[in-house]
Amino acid sequence: SMCDQFKRNRIFLNVLVRAFALLLISLIAPVSAETYPSKSLKIIVPYSPGGGSDIAARLIANKLSVVFAKTVIVENRPGAGGNIAHDLIAKAAPDGYTIMIAGMSLVTNAYLQEKLPYDPLKDFAPITLAVRVPNLLAVNNAVPAKSVKELIALAKAQPGTLAYASAGNGTSLHLAAELLQSMAQIELIHIPYKGSGPAEVDLISGQVQIIFDPIASALPHVKAGKMRALAITTAKRSSLLPDLPTMAESGLPGYESAAWFGFFAPAKTPPAIVDRLNKELVAILKQKDIQEKLAAVGVEPIGTPAKELDALMRTDMMKWEKVFRKAASKP
Repeated sequence: SMCDQFKRNRIFLNVLVRAFALLLISLIAPVSAETYPSKSLKIIVPYSPGGGSDIAARLIANKLSVVFAKTVIVENRPGAGGNIAHDLIAKAAPDGYTIMIAGMSLVTNAYLQEKLPYDPLKDFAPITLAVRVPNLLAVNNAVPAKSVKELIALAKAQPGTLAYASAGNGTSLHLAAELLQSMAQIELIHIPYKGSGPAEVDLISGQVQIIFDPIASALPHVKAGKMRALAITTAKRSSLLPDLPTMAESGLPGYESAAWFGFFAPAKTPPAIVDRLNKELVAILKQKDIQEKLAAVGVEPIGTPAKELDALMRTDMMKWEKVFRKAASKP
């Protein structure tokens, strides 16, 4: 009958509406901040274990796993001055489940390689500027220099013979040495490693004479007398080594080169998810126990809006371009 037909049509219409609603939910759910996260997360670190960014990533990951009630894995992917990890994130699914803590090499590698497999300003979504890490300048115990001035004099007396270790091309440690060479007008040999750990091993054994190292990883070796610290690269002294002068106090006024590390997601990550990550990461960085644990290893917690990290990347590109242009003009 007509009445039965009407009922059947209404039931069919209800089923169709529900099916369409479920389809819409399934399409919206993966990018919704309300349902995120629904599985474990991964934080990629472009350096070997033990450095300031690695320590920060692990402390933050522990807190994030509690907040999200999901496992947060930290994975070290060192090599190529950070480019292996950078490229991995640039090409990762933009769903907020794979993020990275990365530093200045993300923007400065553009001056070290003819062609990067990623665009530093277009392929990443900045989340927050997380931490700053002071670096220090140290030498092998057999090097006669007891100060930065003495090291500069030694380098001028033996041009192109002293070698320095860094955690890789484009890292803040490489940049710190380039800035020293530029300002002091000296010539050193650069030996890049896959992180601070292996660089320290060769510095201590005498394979290289000089190192710029994060204070976090250098401190135990300095305190054990295995390497001699000469200066710190930040504008102010560190509370961890208050007697250690800054590079500026050591005869290079205006010298400043602090490492920074921020969290990044792939470029097309939905803004709602980037905002959620920013909110949680900034809250974690403001927790007293996290601030104390980071300060204990010479890492300064920050936590900013995403746009501040984006602005820092752009200003750093301009600052370091000048240093690299000068370095490139050297024979």
